[in-house]
Formats: sequence, structure tokens, C-alpha cells
Amino acid sequence: MLPGRTKRQKEQERAEYQRKKKEAKERLKQEKAGRPERQPGEPDPDIADIVPGPQAPLF
Repeated sequence: MLPGRTKRQKEQERAEYQRKKKEAKERLKQEKAGRPERQPGEPDPDIADIVPGPQAPLF
């Protein structure tokens, strides 16, 4: 390919990647806005079932 073509192709791919990244960021922002807010003192649902302490042996 010609050098100008490959550069243009890279620029288009980079722009497409940035567009997808922006869409994903907006989607996550909307999902976060739709979540119910936690009350003060309520445990974080992501870590609610985790029990602190020593880890079980692997073998």
C-alpha cells in the first residue's frame, strides 16, 4: 500500500476506536445513573458477601 493510504487507514481506525470508547463510557454513565442509591451504613453490594480472613490453601 501507499504510505498515505496506510496513514489514513490508521487515522480512521483510531477515530473508530475513540467513537466506540465514547459510546461505552456514555452507556456506563447511564447505567450508573439508573442504579438505586445506597443508604448511609448500607454495605456495598459488590463486596457484601466477602468474608475477611485468611485465604484457603490452593492445594
